[in-house]
Amino acid sequence: MNIAIIGAGNIGWHLARVFIKAGHPVKQIWSRDHQKAVELALEIGANSLENLAQLNSKVDLVVLAVADDAIASVAAQLVLEKHQILVHTSGSTSMDVLKNYGHRIGVFYPLQTFSKYTSVDFSDIPLCIEASDDETASALMNLASKLSSKAQLIDSDQRLKLHIAAVFACNFTNHFYTIAQQILFSSRTNFEMIRPLIAQTAQKVMQGAPYDLQTGPARRNDLTTMAKHLEIL
Repeated sequence: MNIAIIGAGNIGWHLARVFIKAGHPVKQIWSRDHQKAVELALEIGANSLENLAQLNSKVDLVVLAVADDAIASVAAQLVLEKHQILVHTSGSTSMDVLKNYGHRIGVFYPLQTFSKYTSVDFSDIPLCIEASDDETASALMNLASKLSSKAQLIDSDQRLKLHIAAVFACNFTNHFYTIAQQILFSSRTNFEMIRPLIAQTAQKVMQGAPYDLQTGPARRNDLTTMAKHLEIL
């Protein structure tokens, strides 16, 4: 498939590389910040677009890797041929947001946290696929299966709940790490002290049910310790 990526942020950066690695050339890159499109296009050997009217009609797949609240407004600027597939990469946005902007639409959602220049192994990342019709679903699943061993069809309701779970497991947890770092900083203690604890907790949860693995004063109903913590906080 010839691919155009609309958005040059974290997800666009990673998808561009993994598509190319799997043998699917990324032909065009567009970003609201044109300089970012230029930089990514130069890195991967694609063309950068100054405006969306320059989208090549020979592109098979158009990937909207933009912020959730920009999906509809960006899609509205596209003029697509009937054969072209339009997908977004959002975990929390329904596929229906694209229904007025393409004949073949879908979702291509990688369930992972992405940061630029931090490599990830796509072969182990769940890829959640949704499509408007069977032919489009088959095309997207074929592409996804070349990137990951964990590609599966997931509808919008399921994907939204997956995204909520991911926020609790990843984003909230990372915020708690930030709070822990601030508490340690206030007592002139290095965050390195609790990195082994974080690693052990993450390792344990890969082997069992989180509820069964819970430890600490709350699990023990240790009201005295909890009172001390609350007083300090």
